[in-house]
Amino acid sequence: MPAQALRQMMDDVTRAGGVVVFRGLTKGSAKVMTGALGKVLGPGERMDGVGIDPRLFRAFQVSEVPAYVVTATDFDLCSGFDCTSGVPPFDRLNGNVTAEYALRTFATGGGPGARIAAQHLARLTGDQP
Repeated sequence: MPAQALRQMMDDVTRAGGVVVFRGLTKGSAKVMTGALGKVLGPGERMDGVGIDPRLFRAFQVSEVPAYVVTATDFDLCSGFDCTSGVPPFDRLNGNVTAEYALRTFATGGGPGARIAAQHLARLTGDQP
């Protein structure tokens, strides 16, 4: 994914109240990951809405990235790295699309994540009451 597209995704997902999650360290190395993120973030800049958690990829069966996922409800992940969590109903969209496009698609699609997606979309676009 191009650095500019990743940066836009990180900004938009964070603004919408979500989290950008990576499956693991780039090439298994914190140094390589830091270098890659350095191409996306400015010097000394922090991104609070970013995490690393392979359990989410297993739980939502994400095999292609980027992917957007919105669940119908909150849930707890199992605590081990080899476990599989039972997840609530969810919507998932794969592809290099904007967060607004993904959230709008979920919100208007009538799927299990529609209500939550509409709330995140309102936060992203500033249309909150």
